[in-house]
Amino acid sequence: MNPGRARISGLIVGACCTFLQMCLGTVYAWSFFQTMLSRQYGWSHTQTVLSFSLAIFFIGISAGLAGRLLPRTGPRRLALAGSILFASGYVIASLALQLNYIPLFYLGYGVIGGIGIGLGYVTPVVTVAKWFPDKRGLATGTVVMGFGVGALLLSKVLAPFLVASLEGDLAAVFLWLGVIFAVTLVPCSLMLRNPDGDAPPVPAPVRTRPATPSARLPSAPESAFPYLLSGRFAVMWIVFFFNIAAGISVISFQSELLQEVWGVADPSLGPAALAAHGATLIAVSSIFNGLGRIFWAWLSDRFGRVTIFRVLLASQMVVFGVLMSETNPWIFSALVCYVLLCFGGGFATMPSFVLDVFGSANMSRIYGTILTAWAAAGICGPLFVGYLKDVYPDRAVMYCFLIGIFMLGAGYIFSFLLDDERMRLGRPTLPQTLARFGVRGPHPTTPP
Repeated sequence: MNPGRARISGLIVGACCTFLQMCLGTVYAWSFFQTMLSRQYGWSHTQTVLSFSLAIFFIGISAGLAGRLLPRTGPRRLALAGSILFASGYVIASLALQLNYIPLFYLGYGVIGGIGIGLGYVTPVVTVAKWFPDKRGLATGTVVMGFGVGALLLSKVLAPFLVASLEGDLAAVFLWLGVIFAVTLVPCSLMLRNPDGDAPPVPAPVRTRPATPSARLPSAPESAFPYLLSGRFAVMWIVFFFNIAAGISVISFQSELLQEVWGVADPSLGPAALAAHGATLIAVSSIFNGLGRIFWAWLSDRFGRVTIFRVLLASQMVVFGVLMSETNPWIFSALVCYVLLCFGGGFATMPSFVLDVFGSANMSRIYGTILTAWAAAGICGPLFVGYLKDVYPDRAVMYCFLIGIFMLGAGYIFSFLLDDERMRLGRPTLPQTLARFGVRGPHPTTPP
């Protein structure tokens, strides 16, 4: 393909990937509906937030599956399947609200919608990395930025408009959201494809003399399992889990937490005004979530992935400590925005980290599997905060951030077991060792 046309095609695919992520990322605006659902249908905080936890859990699980399916199915089919399931989840959730049947709501919004997001999430990240191999960190950061700012799209544009137009009928709101996402995401998914010549070319046979066993180069593994069973992968998973768990516990209740802080600071505010403040925080923090995916990805290209993860974890420990006792709603909001900045940074840094450590051959499988940390964090974080809200309503904010400090601290400790070096299975050969020090040695299979 002509280089100019290839560049334009890459930009078009990148734009579609970003928009796809933006729509799927509306899941992070969950706290906009948390209080409304709890009040209108009489569900407890734990019952209500379980929908969000299930969605995040199935995002992580299906993302792992998507990473394995992507090399065989291609990005277009997988993105299309994810888009259809995501929109269907809202339609089923709408029916559940009409029937006031929460198990069906779990099935629609949590299970089916979550699977749709997971299938759609991995596809744009892996695809855009192939189109921009020289700027992987920036490219993947830009795409996942769309997922971060998706909450802005829902909390300040779609949801308020639909709630006002439909007079607070949440069943109708969820139905229309499903329709809107279907008619926009399906055409966008059809635009996704890999670049021409994505498959590595097969080298022409070269006449060589038989190499001695000590001179043979180790072949690349056909399976990702040896990497997935390595200690390096386990530590990366753990660090990723703790960063997500701390951030997503705040995301799941950020609107309600801010409403409590505003209620103490200004008791004259009514429920409508408090809800507006909460929606504004969702929108503004989602911008920081998105910006963090570019900002930290750019920094990770300059200073290394491990260094950035340590900065993310250590700085959030300080912020969570301040949030435990902060009563000024403006400062509280600013600190929450920083938490979302770091939350997005973890998602932006990890794809490039996987590429650096494990290489591109098994990138989709390994990255998809590491996203199961997202699934585990989605269950642990939000449900724990929901439990605290039900059992300790007056101290839930303090306990939430205290537990967050412990999680971030554990992640920071584990980060010292990481490094940015490329992982190789088997013992390195002499040419590989010389190449690490910039020395060119004779190729073992080249005849004299």
